[in-house]
Amino acid sequence: MPNRSSSWYEEAVIYSVDVEKFADGNDDGIGDFIGLTEKVPYLSELGITCIWLLPFYRSPDRDNGYDVSDFYSINPKVGTLDDFLTFLHSAGEHGIRVIVDLVVNHTSDQHPWFQAARRDDETRYRGYYVWSADPPPVAPGAKSIFPGEAESLWTYDQVARAYYFHSFYEFQPELNAANPQVREEMLRIVDYWTAFGISGFRLDAAPLIIADKGLEHANPRDPHGILRQIGSYLQSRRPGGVLVGEVNLPPEASDAFFGEGEQLQLLLNFMLACYLFAGFAREDASSINHGLSLLPEPPPGCGWVNFLRNLDELDFSRVSAELKKNVFDAFAPKEEMQAFGRGIRRRVAPMLSGDQRRIELAFSIIFSLSGPPLIVYGDEIGIGEDLSQSGRNTVRVPMQWSAEKNAGFSGANAGKLCQPIVADGPFSFKRVNVADQSKDPDSLLNGIRRFISLRRNQPIFTKGRMVRLSAADPAVLVHGFEDAGALLLLVHNLAGRPIETEINFAGMQPRRFRDLIGDVEYEGITQTRLELEPYAYHWFISEGNGS
Repeated sequence: MPNRSSSWYEEAVIYSVDVEKFADGNDDGIGDFIGLTEKVPYLSELGITCIWLLPFYRSPDRDNGYDVSDFYSINPKVGTLDDFLTFLHSAGEHGIRVIVDLVVNHTSDQHPWFQAARRDDETRYRGYYVWSADPPPVAPGAKSIFPGEAESLWTYDQVARAYYFHSFYEFQPELNAANPQVREEMLRIVDYWTAFGISGFRLDAAPLIIADKGLEHANPRDPHGILRQIGSYLQSRRPGGVLVGEVNLPPEASDAFFGEGEQLQLLLNFMLACYLFAGFAREDASSINHGLSLLPEPPPGCGWVNFLRNLDELDFSRVSAELKKNVFDAFAPKEEMQAFGRGIRRRVAPMLSGDQRRIELAFSIIFSLSGPPLIVYGDEIGIGEDLSQSGRNTVRVPMQWSAEKNAGFSGANAGKLCQPIVADGPFSFKRVNVADQSKDPDSLLNGIRRFISLRRNQPIFTKGRMVRLSAADPAVLVHGFEDAGALLLLVHNLAGRPIETEINFAGMQPRRFRDLIGDVEYEGITQTRLELEPYAYHWFISEGNGS
């Protein structure tokens, strides 16, 4: 069982990197581990404590690398195993842990297992996947993860002369987790990458691994057994290692994936991201408070990973139609900004119209909640998007390092770049880049650095008890952390108007506050009243509490 004292991952600040889009170290137009290694000092200065690497395995690359054709080798376009190990060593020297994607719900149809399975129905690999001579009836409500792009859950294979099951694209046949040999393969993958010194995995599509796959089920009596098995094996190989779950389910169904802390230690907080943007759209804290109230309390040693968005679409399929409409009307009114009828394929900064006050406000909330915060590469400088790109690639634009050629991402000719640089408009690399913002103490980048530094230097975020507070004005979000007589008070004005409001301290009587962000004494709320500028945020610490 996890220790009741904070684990490293509960205190982590996580940074999500698509290696191909981050930094090109050999000037072939594609980001790679050489380039990423060169940028480790930047991430260290930012204050990052954990890098999450999106898939970098060998792959036909038809789904951003999630169609893996070899779990044990690195895609040559991003480097070699030596390049990866050099990066891992550099990250370790800077005190940064690394977790990698564990994509074991499916493989590419080019994977040797599938190629063997389709050619010989007597080979053991046939049982690695789910086959049927005739496509079985699909359960009511069952549909592809990519509606409109992949309609069927069963695809006929001419060589095998049978249908195979897949929840994603037809080129991603689903692994049969009911097969003990498949489970052993999963553990071998964990063993291989753990041996190099990574600190854990982000488990892709966790609910689908244990779900009914048309004809097979991981284990009808104990569907979560496979998650405990992976979790237990990771702990045996890497004590203190973490499994971060992609569990995009309603909160009441997500709780089971923690178990008692022996399955997944962290879950990505998909629901809260929806309610946060609803709060921004409505300028109403009740939406965010409602989203927080839905979350089950994690077991000791576990937590929710809070983010504004990840590198998929921002998915609103599990919230009310009214909430989804409010957010879409405000932040994704055009069809090109939407994906699969359920999500938004935009970056944070353009959604908030590039208004630095609002972007900082949004990140202030993420960094001031219980649970580790997650930043997607580039969001710390307010990077833009490219709506001309297909699907999810709209947000996977190359990182913008400077105003020099190709935004400092690559020395290659522009035509060789893995994806075009954002070159025009308010989010052009000439206006938004690391080099310029590093020199400006009032930049978004330096604002994010301050948030990270403040959070890491306040143990109350992980040691304290989160308390739900309130303000008289509905546009003001208030919460806090209490520990041993100290109160950390977090106040956010979601509105574009100045506000003077009453703070309800729920029976506590704080005496004197210091504003951590400005590092100044603040006596303006001793009588429970507070004046706030538009989109203002404050982190107040009170050393003396009475009741």
